[in-house]
Amino acid sequence: QVQLVESGGGLVQAGESLRLSCAASGRTFTNYAVGWFRRAPGKEREFVAAISWSGGIPHYSDSVKGRFTISRDNAKNTVYLQMSSLKPEDTAVYYCAAYRSLSPSVSMIESRYDYWGQGTQVTVSS
Repeated sequence: QVQLVESGGGLVQAGESLRLSCAASGRTFTNYAVGWFRRAPGKEREFVAAISWSGGIPHYSDSVKGRFTISRDNAKNTVYLQMSSLKPEDTAVYYCAAYRSLSPSVSMIESRYDYWGQGTQVTVSS
């Protein structure tokens, strides 16, 4: 079992930045791909970004590409999502998720992920 806890959410103004953290416990995080998803009010949860176990080439949704950066520190069992140039449409509950994989590629499909955190709220005001 892997337990995931997100932190770093909050209320910011448009154009500002936030860094979300996803801390893992329970098993070594090194063997897991990790993704960030979000659910905006009234919408379905959607993929945001993902990173492989080795931190190789990450994947981003088109809506955040160039503004968000995903990274990981396996020594700290933590994955980060640096969010810059935030927009009101980025307002959502952000979830981190993980699945065990040593593949250099990562999935953008929600159902592939086995472990989920409780989410952290990000609100961007205009």
